[in-house]
Amino acid sequence: MIYRFKATMRGNKQFLREYEISSSATLYDFHNFLVGDLAFSPDQLVIFRGVDKDGVICSEYGLFDMGDGTLDNITLHECIMKGEIVFEYVYDIFNRRSMLIAFEGEVEELHKETYPRLVNERGIRPDQFSSEHDTDEEFHASVKSSASEEPEEEFDDIPEETAEDEDED
Repeated sequence: MIYRFKATMRGNKQFLREYEISSSATLYDFHNFLVGDLAFSPDQLVIFRGVDKDGVICSEYGLFDMGDGTLDNITLHECIMKGEIVFEYVYDIFNRRSMLIAFEGEVEELHKETYPRLVNERGIRPDQFSSEHDTDEEFHASVKSSASEEPEEEFDDIPEETAEDEDED
């Protein structure tokens, strides 16, 4: 069975990803795919919070057992059967940065495809460690300010001996 999920970010209407993944995949499998797709650092702590239809956090799954199980021991199917139809994927624990990953339903498996897979994308990938472009307002403000700024100084005129000295360090 193949599940489809839609990933969005609060306050950022530009970002959207849709994924298809096997129902038997673990949250760790999904995490690894997200890390690759979003170009995140694989050595960071992450949390999947299982959220029910009423918006209540039911479970927290981490790389280490937080009481509800670990990412590598919980399958997507188990979460869906428990009524956890949305995940809050916390990818920067210290700055509380996350995305919402909502269960969209089951889809027919395409035999020539490999899963998990990205099926739709819009917007730029979030920077895992920067709050820049967190919201539409911040994105538009940064675009406007960078367009009105003077070009930054270019460093083409650095003497070669300086560049060589830096290479020796």
